[in-house]
Amino acid sequence: MGQLIVSEFVTLDGVMQARGGPEEDTEGGFKHGGWQAPFSDEESSSLITRDIERMDALLLGRKTHDIFAAYWPKATTGEIADKLNTAPKFVASRSRRKLEWNNSTLIQGDLSKEVARIKQKHGEVHVIGSGNLVQTLLRHDLVDRFNLLVYPLLLGTGKRLFGEGTVPAGLRLTSSQASPKARFTWRTSAPGSPSTSCPSRLSGPPETKAASPPLQDAQLGLPNLD
Repeated sequence: MGQLIVSEFVTLDGVMQARGGPEEDTEGGFKHGGWQAPFSDEESSSLITRDIERMDALLLGRKTHDIFAAYWPKATTGEIADKLNTAPKFVASRSRRKLEWNNSTLIQGDLSKEVARIKQKHGEVHVIGSGNLVQTLLRHDLVDRFNLLVYPLLLGTGKRLFGEGTVPAGLRLTSSQASPKARFTWRTSAPGSPSTSCPSRLSGPPETKAASPPLQDAQLGLPNLD
């Protein structure tokens, strides 16, 4: 059985909309398209390339597919373009009847069964963007891992990765790192039931804790990153 990995680029307040350019996705009057560009550097480009090179298949929602299909077939050079244009692509859509992008297959029928079949056939199945699809995958317990690239930016508006209606889930941080431009990469294991327990106020004085990590890491809830 393969793994389904959701790879997303989000701001600190969770916005994932239109990171690539001003006209990428203006739905809802979104005016901050292209917000990722000021944070791009060699390290982040290398990380993104490595992640995509590990991909065996790509699973997309209709809106993200349309954005990608309008751009990547024209970008005929580079490792990322090569991988995205040649990899098997599966698109979940209720309205599409035909796909033009090379090696693309429209998912028809029961989504959960089709995704399970795709995971049986391919080692790493990646989801990029596709916010509505991600919510559906979470509801069907089909996500094995999140790769989140979190940028130090607050937009206040825009489509959020984990917006209202997200299924409650507990995640375990498996690794994290920071780049010179203060972008954090969080990798989490498969979602599970969230823990809502907390120490009782009547259980006596709190235990003595070790010294706190540096302020910037503590504020973000991250381990000390050297």
